[in-house]
Amino acid sequence: MKRILALLAIVVATQAQAQTAPSASEIARYHGLHRAAHLGDAEGIRQLAASGADLDARDAAGRTPAHVAAFASHDDALRALAEAGADMNALENRIYDVLTIAAVANDPEMVTLAMALGNRPDLITSVYDGTALIAAADLGYDDVVGRLIAGGAPLDHVNNLGWTALMEAVVLGDGGPDYVATVRALVNAGADTGIPDRDGVTPLQHADARGYREIAEIIRSGSGN
Repeated sequence: MKRILALLAIVVATQAQAQTAPSASEIARYHGLHRAAHLGDAEGIRQLAASGADLDARDAAGRTPAHVAAFASHDDALRALAEAGADMNALENRIYDVLTIAAVANDPEMVTLAMALGNRPDLITSVYDGTALIAAADLGYDDVVGRLIAGGAPLDHVNNLGWTALMEAVVLGDGGPDYVATVRALVNAGADTGIPDRDGVTPLQHADARGYREIAEIIRSGSGN
């Protein structure tokens, strides 16, 4: 339990410094593709790309125009960048890709679009060596989780905290309806319910200890216990 509490403290502290959308001052300095991406100007993107603009140029935080389009939730701009040849799997300075940005923003449509445009759901992202699926499960975004699963996201990736997406949904969740739906989606998709944390405690044991009865029953049914 002490280890779990220590890990939770690390997660909370790091989340405060996690994904960072462009600030007002950064946006004010944007020009070219970064500005077009922030504004959702797909036609401007196509014109700039045709004139030879660097599709993967970086701002001071390592964000490409694609990252900026994701933060601004501009689907058409992201599509225009991808069609022009932008790298859909680029990582910014905090080790996030477009897909994980969209997942954490609870933007299901952009999650689906990003994968359709070539953003790989198995990319290792964030300082936790996680995935977009783990990030979405952590937050209980069940619609996003379902779309990532459908897109082929790895169900049982273990991050550097020793947690899978299922473990995060239990340990970092509140046991409410969104987390119930998230756990159900993961278990129904075939997530390994027996992968324990570094103390050897399984998701089911954590759910039982927290009194998350519905989640525990889903896990128990999926594991045959």
